[in-house]
Amino acid sequence: MKNYLFIVIIAFFSLNGGLFAQEEGSLNSGTISSQFDYLNSISNNYQEFKVVKKANLDIIRKNVTDSLNVIKDELASINIDLKQNQNQIAKLEAQVSEVQEELQKAEEARDSFSFLGIPIHKSAYSSLMWTIVFGLLGAFLFFLYQYSQSHNVISKARKDLEEAREEFDQHRKNTLERERKLKRELVDALNQKTI
Repeated sequence: MKNYLFIVIIAFFSLNGGLFAQEEGSLNSGTISSQFDYLNSISNNYQEFKVVKKANLDIIRKNVTDSLNVIKDELASINIDLKQNQNQIAKLEAQVSEVQEELQKAEEARDSFSFLGIPIHKSAYSSLMWTIVFGLLGAFLFFLYQYSQSHNVISKARKDLEEAREEFDQHRKNTLERERKLKRELVDALNQKTI
């Protein structure tokens, strides 16, 4: 029985060893690195060198060439995509600069207009209008002050004129009364002389 168990264990490990050798790789599948590892493992040793079968070397050369061609095709495709993307980016940048120019023109048009045939910015126009408003307000206040001063002078002159008229009327009344008195006295004196 021990012999039978021993044979089964040896058979099991020998079968597993063959499976491991097959699992390590092959020249027809896997990455290039794994194919070189596999080629290294199946090659024979001669002193310090590895002896590689020509058929295996041709297979790996074909695989490397195929891989390089695939990489070259992918690189060419990537370069084409890159050029297309760069062209698209250049077009988009041109469009962005055009839009920015249009935006700047629109903002300038929004912020300025023509006043008396002169293009003027809204803030300058606002400043000009407020300056005019304050200037007119200052002129109004100045003329209002002048008017009130002249009104006071005119009022005083009217008052003085009224007083002068009253004095003149009083003086005239007094003079008329004196004249009447003198006429009466004269008439009385003449009447007394005639009597």
